[in-house]
Amino acid sequence: MTVHARRHLSQDPVFAALVARVGRCTLKASQRSPYEALVRAIAHQQLHGRAAQAILARFMALYPDAEFPQPDAVLATDDATLRATGFSGGKILAIRDICLKTLDGTVPSRRAAGRLSDAELIERLTVIRGVGRWTVEMLLIATLGRPDVLPVDDFGVREGYRVLYGLGEAPKPRTLAAIGEAWSPFRSFAAWYLWRAADQAKALQEQSRA
Repeated sequence: MTVHARRHLSQDPVFAALVARVGRCTLKASQRSPYEALVRAIAHQQLHGRAAQAILARFMALYPDAEFPQPDAVLATDDATLRATGFSGGKILAIRDICLKTLDGTVPSRRAAGRLSDAELIERLTVIRGVGRWTVEMLLIATLGRPDVLPVDDFGVREGYRVLYGLGEAPKPRTLAAIGEAWSPFRSFAAWYLWRAADQAKALQEQSRA
């Protein structure tokens, strides 16, 4: 799949130069359930990675007999205990809603998710408290391995496009969505390369300041 994606994206000489510079795409889906992926996503919202990981570690330590805390066990845990792990009140409400929506079937199993389209999953999961379109798009790419998702609201994707094409400002989401039609059916891979472009630009800026 990645070979075909690289060939398709490289039809554009500018994108081809990025692909050649970055090399093979290492995008790989996790084996987590949609439920676990959503809980982890909530934990990471508005936090640096290390802080979120520390909170998740304390959260998981509350349930030593489970590989990852199950919805019914989380719902049975009082707010004070969850707050002690570092979760804010808003995140606790969101996690409880994820648990409830998992138990009632709104959040599908990994197998059931495989029978739903990207659009169906976005519509279905964005009814959950704290879960927006971007969060579901990250789940589609990083957890379910969907190959044709372009998160046009993502700052890194838009910034990557800006620096790659030497623009004064990043494209608006609607504009980028139209541009991205040319990358289908490999828009997830395009997003990955644009993230790398943004990362490289940031690293160069930091070097110039040093």
